[in-house]
Amino acid sequence: MQVWHHSVGGSAFGQAFGPASGPASRHAVVDRCVATIGVFDGVHRGHQRMVHRTLARAAELRLPAVAITFDPLPEAVLRPESAPPLLTTFERRLELLADLGLDGAYVVHFDADFAQLSPADFAWSVLVEALRTVDVLVGENFRFGRRASGDVATLTELGSTAGFMVDAVSLAHPEGGDSPPFSSTWIRERIAAGDVEAAANALGRPHRVEGVVVHGDHRGRELGYPTANLDVPTDLAVPADGVYAGWLDGMPAAVSIGTNPTFNGTARRVEAYVLDRDDLELYGQYMRLDLAARLRGMVAFDGIDPLRAQMADDVARARALLARSAS
Repeated sequence: MQVWHHSVGGSAFGQAFGPASGPASRHAVVDRCVATIGVFDGVHRGHQRMVHRTLARAAELRLPAVAITFDPLPEAVLRPESAPPLLTTFERRLELLADLGLDGAYVVHFDADFAQLSPADFAWSVLVEALRTVDVLVGENFRFGRRASGDVATLTELGSTAGFMVDAVSLAHPEGGDSPPFSSTWIRERIAAGDVEAAANALGRPHRVEGVVVHGDHRGRELGYPTANLDVPTDLAVPADGVYAGWLDGMPAAVSIGTNPTFNGTARRVEAYVLDRDDLELYGQYMRLDLAARLRGMVAFDGIDPLRAQMADDVARARALLARSAS
């Protein structure tokens, strides 16, 4: 998948809005495409449905399919004090979009200057000049431009002038019932509550945390369960404290998330014990941890012996659960 980057300083703004006819401008990165627009944090099942629709439309028109996305997330710029944690790293987001079969991703650098662009300037610089979009697919609740002043009707009107079509796609819902549509906000809430199974259902895959393996207190090895202590980026969504079953770079693992209250710990850590492995040397390696299920909450034990007994039970439950998942 080709990746292009856009910033306010890299494109022309303030030009008269008009038809996108004739040869590609000097700013174009592709000569005509079908595009979809979104943050795509998590690339959840709703996002996947939108991308599949985009791919189908692009196939009909025999044009490349491109996702327009943003980095950093708009909330991190507009409301940094309340910006939500990320469901995926930026690199993982692009990887997941590529896996869906897109031909390209156009990454808009979202900053204070870009946030001030009018809907017309956004459409001109990105959809017309950069991508020469023929058709753009967006969610029915799509908003864009300064203070989210543009909507689907605005985009449709701009497209009628510039020569691109707009398809508003209804939001995807879980099968059955009257559940709300898939959303990154809802998935974050489930992860914060420790419900990684519900999050996985909405994502279409287990939620992943990742980071470099660093040294911890080395208590796990003393207890017979050596763990890989992940230095997870602070802006990535980490589940509630507790014990989980998951996979560390594909290896079945029992996972502890929390402050180690039995030892009066204060630093919150993500530690993974790869089942039946005490020979791994992982320090300094970048590892990916996919979380399958929560086994229990985090509790403080009255001594080492009850803790060791509980860890043995956690490992047995993780082994059984992951074996069922694999089958």
